[in-house]
Amino acid sequence: MKESLSEKPTVDFTQPYPVFTEEMKATHTILVPDMLPWHFDLLVHVMRRAGYQVEVLHNEGRAVIDEGLKHVHNDTCFPALCVIGQYLDALKSGKYDPARTAVLITQSGGGCRASNYVSLIRKALAAEFPKVPVLSLNFSGLEKGNALKLSAGDFFRLAYAIYYGDLIMTCFNQTKPYEREEGAAAKARAACVEKMKAALDGGKYKRLRACAKFILKTFAAVPVLQAEKVKVGIVGEIYVKYSPLGNSHLEDFLLSEGCEPVVPALMDFILYCVINTVNDAKFYGQGRGKALAFAVAYRWLYGKQKKLIRLMKKQGRFAPLHDFEHLRRCADAVIHQGVKMGEGWLIPAEMAALAETGTENIVCAQPFGCLPNHIAGKGAVRAIKQLYEYVNVVPVDYDPSATRVNQENRIKLMLATARENARRKRS
Repeated sequence: MKESLSEKPTVDFTQPYPVFTEEMKATHTILVPDMLPWHFDLLVHVMRRAGYQVEVLHNEGRAVIDEGLKHVHNDTCFPALCVIGQYLDALKSGKYDPARTAVLITQSGGGCRASNYVSLIRKALAAEFPKVPVLSLNFSGLEKGNALKLSAGDFFRLAYAIYYGDLIMTCFNQTKPYEREEGAAAKARAACVEKMKAALDGGKYKRLRACAKFILKTFAAVPVLQAEKVKVGIVGEIYVKYSPLGNSHLEDFLLSEGCEPVVPALMDFILYCVINTVNDAKFYGQGRGKALAFAVAYRWLYGKQKKLIRLMKKQGRFAPLHDFEHLRRCADAVIHQGVKMGEGWLIPAEMAALAETGTENIVCAQPFGCLPNHIAGKGAVRAIKQLYEYVNVVPVDYDPSATRVNQENRIKLMLATARENARRKRS
């Protein structure tokens, strides 16, 4: 009897999954889901230097979401659906040879997506592209036989790339809304990215002062208008906080509304993951040996952040990044630092720090299926409002059924309140 054309092929999930071998570095293209376009441009550059053929995906649209819905359980979080849908849509586009393609996902080693995405991605790929390996980039010892292999020097380069990406993103967002000439801020951003790539190719990437000064000087040279704009902070689950696919191009929408987007640094999330490992030993008595190593890493990373903040303050044109130790103190006023599932205590900490530094209007991006985010994000809004009189927070849900129009309408209501508050303060 012939098999029905509508019947899906049976997949044996007990079979070993495909492994990315050393030889595949020369033959395989590694696909990376888009999250932070300008950061990822620098991070991918480091991976290419290490011999990997890496490409960031930029495919969007309903086809991506539909692919995710077909291959991910309905109760799985929206970021997982977006990432898996983007992989599958790209593999079906005909642009890539499945026999010479792999996919890469980052893992922090925490709960939720931070540890479980690899198995979800493998099951989704096994249904249609069973020969595509899944690689992991992590610092937690996960996927030891199938992790991206980088040297110590490459890891240092990745850290510096994140710092420079954070600085470029911050300066761009503080320049773009005020530029006199359309596109001038984008040109400055492109010039800074290329300059940082050149620095990463040699040893100059370690010259934090020189690289940061170049970025600050380049953006400061952009002619700007002396105008007052509504500042809107963006917090929430890390993927929808940054990803244009996940948050329906939230930053672009805020810019179109005449606002200044204020987006927390990616390094804050890295420091959050590192210090949580240290806190595990302090609060729960777990992994004391591992905590010592992470404490050393934390001191080095935090020291670099402090240096960047000093340079920004000295330059004077741009509001500096948030000091991570201050973020921890902000968290302590709202929630315990032992609450670390997902983005945990970092979300209320960022909301408090934004409110303290004049960004009282905040979008809290809430992806479907992310219970920790709803508890530590939406659940902390009342406490934040009790601490800061004029804080104006709107939780916005991002899920497969939510329309961009509805999301933007909720934000427009928040902006109406923001403008009314601004008029009230002026009078």
